Amino acid sequence: MTSDVIERLKAAEPELIAIRRDIHRHPETAFEEVRTASIVAQKLTSWGFAVHQGLAKTGVVGTLKGKRAGQKAIGLRADMDALHLQEKNAFTHRSTIDGKMHACGHDGHTTMLLGAARQLAVDPDFAGTVHVIFQPAEEGLGGARVMIEEGLFDLFPCDAVYGMHNAPGLPVGRFAIRSGPMLAASDSWTAVFHGTGGHGSAPNRGTDPTMPAASFILGVQGIVGRNVPPTDTAVLSVGHIAAGAFNSPNVIPSDVTVRGTSRSYRPAVRDILERRLGEVARSTAESWGCSVDYTYQRRYPPLVNTADQTAIAIAAAAATVGAENVDGNAAPITGAEDFAFMLEKKPGAYIMIGNGGDEAGGCHYVHTPLYDFNDEIIVTGAAYWLNVVQQELGAAAG
Repeated sequence: MTSDVIERLKAAEPELIAIRRDIHRHPETAFEEVRTASIVAQKLTSWGFAVHQGLAKTGVVGTLKGKRAGQKAIGLRADMDALHLQEKNAFTHRSTIDGKMHACGHDGHTTMLLGAARQLAVDPDFAGTVHVIFQPAEEGLGGARVMIEEGLFDLFPCDAVYGMHNAPGLPVGRFAIRSGPMLAASDSWTAVFHGTGGHGSAPNRGTDPTMPAASFILGVQGIVGRNVPPTDTAVLSVGHIAAGAFNSPNVIPSDVTVRGTSRSYRPAVRDILERRLGEVARSTAESWGCSVDYTYQRRYPPLVNTADQTAIAIAAAAATVGAENVDGNAAPITGAEDFAFMLEKKPGAYIMIGNGGDEAGGCHYVHTPLYDFNDEIIVTGAAYWLNVVQQELGAAAG
């Protein structure tokens, strides 16, 4: 990328930081990103993009055609939603809304793509079409899936799609990516154990569902250790247990609810987890004279980068920060991302951009009340997006 493009991005940096911090102050959770979407749409419209609003309620898509002829079209995606979390930061741009905060950096993702969109509009010297996709509801409700169901790729055909996420702990000025499975499938499961319950002084007079629930919680880890092939990765974690009444500790509850998450990369492993969780729950309940209701919800599929687009993303990152600062064979991540739905429909690649430091160094991990996106990487992220366009559509930087 030429020095004058970098200088333009740096000249716009104060405005971009102001946008990012404004969005951070006013977090909006899934499918409620009305204010954020309005800011995005207004900016894109003022820069000359054709703007479509309303996909998945609050999604925004801006379209810009290059000044050189070309049939190819690509999509660049950023997520906009915040989390239900109480912020504990004390800086001036902390959340103004109790119980909601941008604890994953989507405020920064939105801003980086806006920065790139602004520069593309200034000099659209590329052949083809760029769709900038601002997606709602990444955090658990599958906004990407909803956008696709409502016609995203019918209205805005894409030959390839690209995504990016900040990575606390990865140094500023570094990128990380891998071809193939990069993020895991994310599923939820629930086992509700039923017994008669009874008085805590006479457990023999009833059936106690706390016993199969406790055995099940311990047995869950045996599924990973003894049913998943050792060469595969899987995670099973219990995240919710509910039973009884706090003020009645002398009462054996009649129902115990256990809920958790499972993570995997291959469909066969996903099948094993779903099947074995149910088998262990049912057999354990039966062994204690109880019953169980078991459900398994497949939520986000594994995120799988395609080889050609991964190579393009690596080249774009190398053009941004130098090849020595790009890890093209990064370890898979057991977190999940609904950009995976887009990659099920289109070839593409998802890359991690270094957010700097670690908790000890003042850069807390995502989904924690002290997290904040690092404004220092806004220009780097915007430059990466411009280099993706250059790699895909032959953009002339400058």
